[in-house]
Amino acid sequence: MPDPMYRSILAVDIEGSTTRNNRVKEELRYELYRLVGEALCVTGIGTQHYHHPFTDRGDGFLVLLRPLDEIPKRLLLSHLIPVLARLLAAYNSSISPCDPPRILRLRAVIHAGEVLCDGKGFFGEDLDVAFRLLDAPRFKAELKSATVPLAVVVSDYIYQSVIKHGYEGIEDHEYLPLVTVNVGGQRRKGWVHLPPAGGLSAVPAAAPGLLRALTER
Repeated sequence: MPDPMYRSILAVDIEGSTTRNNRVKEELRYELYRLVGEALCVTGIGTQHYHHPFTDRGDGFLVLLRPLDEIPKRLLLSHLIPVLARLLAAYNSSISPCDPPRILRLRAVIHAGEVLCDGKGFFGEDLDVAFRLLDAPRFKAELKSATVPLAVVVSDYIYQSVIKHGYEGIEDHEYLPLVTVNVGGQRRKGWVHLPPAGGLSAVPAAAPGLLRALTER
């Protein structure tokens, strides 16, 4: 059996992918990879030094971030998610209201824990938790009723270890305990956040020194 590796877990999924034809699905997949990749680069963690190659899931993908000191989990919440929200809103603003199938709305999950790799792919209970939260019907309903294009659910582990402590750039009252899933006979709580569509306007198009500035604080 392979040894477990601790990783931060980010997974994203396109809302309503099955309602689109294959041509539109292809376009939205391209934009999804582009936008998440750009958000990672803007945040300063865009190279494979910081994460494994993306694992495709059809209408979304998985990103496993390596547990380096330069990538505190706070960074994903305080910078990556706001940047992604801003980029997503900008992309959607370029789409004609008369072409709603091309509007891109995303669900995202953030968790962290032990994962394993057997040469065929990654697996493990912490990935099960992440994907159950991402696919939870209540979470899907929250995005469906929202006016913003991005909904984020974080695990209770992320909430208890990071969010509730009020670190800079994170507002704990913006995360609500709306989701509960069962994994391995245990109930797991998820905290839902709807980032403002404007995102983090203060972050420029490229920020190579962002990680250094954050970790030196």
